[in-house]
Amino acid sequence: MRSLKILPAAVALCVVPLAANAQQPLSPSEAVDKIVAQEQAEVGLLRQYAPLVETYIQYLRPDKQLGAVPDGDKYFLGRAELAKGVDLEPLDRDSGVKHKVFGSWGSFFNMEFLPRGFLQMIYLDMNGFDRQHYKIEYVRREFLGEVRCLVFDVDPVKKGDKGRFVGRIWVEDQDYHIVRFNGAYGGSSLVSNYFNFDSWRTNVGKNLWLPAFIYSEEGSVHDSRTRNMGYKPFRAQTRLWGYDLGHSHQEQELSKVLVEASAGIRDQSEAANDYTPLQAERSWDHQAEDNVTDRLERQGLLAPYGEVDKVLETVVNNLEVTNNLDIQPEVRCRVLMTSTLESLTMSHTIVLSRGLIDVLPDEASLAAILAHELGHVVLGHRIDSQYAFINRVRYDDKDTFRHFDFARTPEEEEAAKQKGIELLRNSPYKDKSGSAQLFLRALKSRAKEIPNLISPHLGDRVSTSWSIASAVFAAQSSEEKPEGGEKPAPNDKPTANAIAALPLGGRIKVDSWNDQLRMLKSKPVGNVAEAENTPFQITPFMFYLTRQGANLPTANPGAVAAKLDTETKP
Repeated sequence: MRSLKILPAAVALCVVPLAANAQQPLSPSEAVDKIVAQEQAEVGLLRQYAPLVETYIQYLRPDKQLGAVPDGDKYFLGRAELAKGVDLEPLDRDSGVKHKVFGSWGSFFNMEFLPRGFLQMIYLDMNGFDRQHYKIEYVRREFLGEVRCLVFDVDPVKKGDKGRFVGRIWVEDQDYHIVRFNGAYGGSSLVSNYFNFDSWRTNVGKNLWLPAFIYSEEGSVHDSRTRNMGYKPFRAQTRLWGYDLGHSHQEQELSKVLVEASAGIRDQSEAANDYTPLQAERSWDHQAEDNVTDRLERQGLLAPYGEVDKVLETVVNNLEVTNNLDIQPEVRCRVLMTSTLESLTMSHTIVLSRGLIDVLPDEASLAAILAHELGHVVLGHRIDSQYAFINRVRYDDKDTFRHFDFARTPEEEEAAKQKGIELLRNSPYKDKSGSAQLFLRALKSRAKEIPNLISPHLGDRVSTSWSIASAVFAAQSSEEKPEGGEKPAPNDKPTANAIAALPLGGRIKVDSWNDQLRMLKSKPVGNVAEAENTPFQITPFMFYLTRQGANLPTANPGAVAAKLDTETKP
């Protein structure tokens, strides 16, 4: 019987031939020349990739207590075809025609949001970043995480030149890659608008920095002029991942040398190697699970098995142990890469989306979601066994969400809900159900304002399980009621400043190269004001940049920055 548990490198494929083996002190003009040359090489380098791109937008409205709260949203998921510039192939179920904007879009100065417009923000200037079109002025040195950067202000030579970048760039001081740029494209008009954005690139190998995240924002809920002009302020995040899609891991597996251990001669008549009909059926379902998960992982929609999956499996193990369950085959957990809030079960595989894990406030809330999905496993709700045939998982990427559907019937959902309540009641999380209740209440109260965030791609909406924690909470209180006395107040009521749900991106860090997920490690933030505690909101994102091991400095680049400190106008 298993015991109760307590929760407790990228690959370089391309080297841009611009970096010298050893750095020499540069003049400001020489440094700018290197930056321009490296950015031009970056634009050419990106043409070989086709990452997944997800853009999520929230409209905002003023709130007396919270300042600004979500008031409608839009969502897009697709694959970028960077060989064609900023072309996109939609993957989301309702996208319809290629390049069609996010379903039925609202207007922004009578304009629609274009997914490719947000993708364009991975480039500083698609028309060419050079000294003929830009003034580049040195500002200072600054660390972004562990990476020392040179900071420059950038402006077009001709004011009002449409589509030219206006803002600030951060340049790592070894090979002069632009790793962050903050500003907007200039030349907006009543028929063409560019939004403020903050674009980040991360180091995934020697001399290789790739776009990973873009934060956009326009308008303010405190500005009456924006409301009077008939549009809502908004915030948006764009994520890119799946540049490599795990091919290097598969190659490593293929190259491993495995030696079969010697074994003594056994009497085959005594060996229990044959499958019973029940075992054969379970094995068939297991094969269907493997076919689906392998296909989704190859597409970049499912994260490779790793650290976060083990955290989920620890919670599932705690639920099993305290309920005396011995489930065979063992329950596995995987993570869907998308921001949408959803959960699903494929026979003995439980899948939670990254976005859902991101916003859950604590382990007890995670346990409430997992208990519901474990209920499906215990009740034997199976996967479609047709997926065990390999031809059933061969399809065009754009048809993924039309091809797969793991939503359950209302009857199965109700049965799993009751079983989940039973599992939680006997679990180590039964005394902490208040936070789970608070999370699910917040999700229900915000559902109308974030319909696209809670619309699932593959499974069920989390809101269908809203009463799980409530029922456990009530059952626990009922059990504690003394004879002839009043029912005692629950001892785990959330405090007045309890966090109902985290903002998007609150827990998971994504490696955009190989899709590996890691839990964020951050310092405590102290007191949280009520206006800072808006569940499910989009917030700016600050990367703690690091260099991969193969890209460590070979010489002290301090002389370059020191030179720039004395001459601030390249």
